[in-house]
Amino acid sequence: MEDYHKPDQQTVQALRNIAIRLRINSIKATTAAGSGHPTSCCSVAEIMSVLFFHTMKYRPEDPKNSNNDRFILSKGHAAPALYAMWTETGFLKESELLSLCQVDSTLEGHPTPKQQFVDVATGSLGQGLGVACGMAYTGKYFDKSSYRVYCLMGDGEMSEGAVWEAMAFASYYQLDNLVAILDINRLGQSDPAPLQHHMEKYQKRCEAFGWHAIIVDGHSVEELCKALSQPRHQPTAIIAKTTKGKGIPAAEDKMGWHAKTLPKDMAEGVLKELQGRIMNSSKRLYPTIPQEDAPPVSLRNVRMPSAPSYKPGEKMSTRKAYGMALAKLGRYNERVVAMDSDTNNFTYSEIFKNEHPNRFVECYLAQQNMVSVAMGCAARERNIVFASTLASFFSRAYDQLRMAAISESNINLCGSHCGLSIGEDGPSQMGLEDIAMFRAIPTATIFYPSDGVSTEKAVELAASTKGVCYIRTSRPENNIIYNSNEDFHVGQAKVVYQSKEDQVTIVAAGVTLHEALAAADLLKKERIAIRVIDPFTIKPLDSKAIIDHARITRGRIITVEDHYYEGGLGEAVCSAVVNESGFNLQRLAVPHVPRSGKPSELLKIYGIDRDAITQAVRKMLSSSANAK
Repeated sequence: MEDYHKPDQQTVQALRNIAIRLRINSIKATTAAGSGHPTSCCSVAEIMSVLFFHTMKYRPEDPKNSNNDRFILSKGHAAPALYAMWTETGFLKESELLSLCQVDSTLEGHPTPKQQFVDVATGSLGQGLGVACGMAYTGKYFDKSSYRVYCLMGDGEMSEGAVWEAMAFASYYQLDNLVAILDINRLGQSDPAPLQHHMEKYQKRCEAFGWHAIIVDGHSVEELCKALSQPRHQPTAIIAKTTKGKGIPAAEDKMGWHAKTLPKDMAEGVLKELQGRIMNSSKRLYPTIPQEDAPPVSLRNVRMPSAPSYKPGEKMSTRKAYGMALAKLGRYNERVVAMDSDTNNFTYSEIFKNEHPNRFVECYLAQQNMVSVAMGCAARERNIVFASTLASFFSRAYDQLRMAAISESNINLCGSHCGLSIGEDGPSQMGLEDIAMFRAIPTATIFYPSDGVSTEKAVELAASTKGVCYIRTSRPENNIIYNSNEDFHVGQAKVVYQSKEDQVTIVAAGVTLHEALAAADLLKKERIAIRVIDPFTIKPLDSKAIIDHARITRGRIITVEDHYYEGGLGEAVCSAVVNESGFNLQRLAVPHVPRSGKPSELLKIYGIDRDAITQAVRKMLSSSANAK
């Protein structure tokens, strides 16, 4: 290796000393907390020492600097080792380290963005590499910068399918700025890992996925320095053979120590022995300063260049309006990025792809990895990311979505083909639980636009709304109902049909809003007036508007949704009015797993079409009259 400069003996000893101190501080912190994974921290000590004080380029006083190399601790249970490392850099004080897991500490049991040096939360295993892929893709193709991305993984999480989705992605896009370090310490939580220390099997698997794979002794500073200094023409996997509990004689390579802290008396003895292994070294190591070549990025005040150009009465599906809106937003800001999972001709993100091909990322049929890649692309506010697929398929990535919320990630997701109104494709393709799913995510905003104008506004608002944004789009073409100058806001409903004689308030969205409008026209012929409300966002819901308008209609509310009863629009409205008196609420929703059929047939069969709405209104008014 002509470009490898072997570290001198003083550097090697300094790196070994840092590794020992990482073990010491990880044991101190976990014993003080009475919680943590000290044996998992001990197996990665040399790996982290070499990464942070020999390989990586970063400013330790400025962890979020856009030029810094990135580090993802995918095996998040080794968090105390990460905190100990940042104590070693001087960013954290040792007193902070000893506050691990205390209720008023920012150092939690697994990494979260409460700390500046953590980009995304980890701890649900198997997700870190996908996020690292998103960061590396951004570095290579969007930032065109020299920073590199390092992801430290455990052997247990190599059983997760998401890891291999990420491996395939990195290889396909030739992410030569990405390095995965596999901590192969042999032991899982309750059993040994499947491959134990069969290092060649790990190597062959990584190579089969198109990675350059190098086997090293994970406790040899020299081997790690050499492997991490190799020139890269493809993603690299450093397969490090390590010992779980290294440095703790009673726990080294022994089952039964996972997630167990050392008792105080044992810890004192181990710490004394480890302290005695630190050799005198006059050399102090400092991280290498990165090149200043990441372009400045501003994601503030992202707006559409002009108002929507739709005309009332024109027909347009919200899924197509999404694709058109996304392409339009991309014209205005070059950091708008779109990705899809081989469904771009269904979600209409193909419109963005055709117009902005260099900012479109095809993730293929790997929805879990797509969400992780989106998180990585959006990290450090480098891009405004929109990821789309069929609404039903986001359920596959629910764990990634919940981790996006814990990560305080700003990602925008679009689920098309929602509900049974997609028709003939049948229940496996129908997103009927997606609202419930996203309502349960703390940071989520749920947009449910009903026409082209509101869809374009949803895309625009999502681009500047913090947290996880979900846009629910439909397959059928429906009328444009809003004027192009209509003003939309998150959490603000629209009254789309009303009169002074309204007797019932209908709350509906998407396809069912159009059914409600048709029902209003039918009932008008019977001299029954109803008020129709479009919530626009299901979360946050405009509770005040719904309550105020429902009071005008004597507390009578009917919700109609192309979604299961559980967790959808109806339950959101129920939650809004639960403490209000004098309300009579009825819900129309899909009662059970549907079947294939024409959309109009299915809406009728499952009781969410215009006829079902008119019948429900008549029944509610009849019941009210009889009650008198």
